[in-house]
Amino acid sequence: MTINIKNESKVAVSCSNCRASCCRLEVMILSDTGVPEVHISRDKWGAETMLRLDDGWCSAIDRETFMCSIYENRPLICREFELGSFECINERAVQVVASC
Repeated sequence: MTINIKNESKVAVSCSNCRASCCRLEVMILSDTGVPEVHISRDKWGAETMLRLDDGWCSAIDRETFMCSIYENRPLICREFELGSFECINERAVQVVASC
């Protein structure tokens, strides 16, 4: 499927109007930032990822505000995910298509 991100990029990019599209991505925990254990999933080899609930959302996302409930302790990947980057715009577009 091809997604046209040109129309999506015309919308002002803001975490507050995005409804946390990036919080549906798999997030590896690569360094110790203090992520609470309750939000960590470990596979049988010990690799750590952010726990995702049955509906695919990160367990740390507040479902009413769509804000991160562990923002100060979020994983490195979340810290480096750049607002307005190609990946950000593309993930927003994917979520728009999925909700249609």
